[in-house]
Amino acid sequence: MKILRSLVLTVPVFFLYAAQAQVIDDFELENVDNEWVSLEELKGEQLTIIDFWATWCKPCTKAMPKLNEIYKEFKDDGLSMIGISCDGPRSIAKVPAVVNTLGIEYHILKDIDCEVMNTYQFQAFPTLIMLDSENEVIYVHEGFSTGDDREFKQVIEQRLK
Repeated sequence: MKILRSLVLTVPVFFLYAAQAQVIDDFELENVDNEWVSLEELKGEQLTIIDFWATWCKPCTKAMPKLNEIYKEFKDDGLSMIGISCDGPRSIAKVPAVVNTLGIEYHILKDIDCEVMNTYQFQAFPTLIMLDSENEVIYVHEGFSTGDDREFKQVIEQRLK
């Protein structure tokens, strides 16, 4: 029984460490102006937030205005934000209209069929990841509910101190 309890307590810590130790490699995607840009070109001096979303995802479009507020508040403090649309061929054309309607000011890239997202085995929409200056994943959040943006701000404030 002691061995089982020890194993149960150790496994979550291991997975937490493994998630935090993951590094996101540089990638290149098209933005909404159909220009190719890389993660290295867009990343922040201190932190980079990547939000994987889709036009058909209601929690995604609910989160985006909140993320835009966070971006505007912290962009001068070394934060960059990148929204990556994972819409497929049928809905990718809706991305610019959604971005304009929501008044999004941060970088929006198009990843048809979620190639980047799938590379790192993120599976829910939206999925928000936070990277440090070395592209190491320091925070992951799946889904979006009212109040989640306050948690995001707390993590950002702690990391930027």
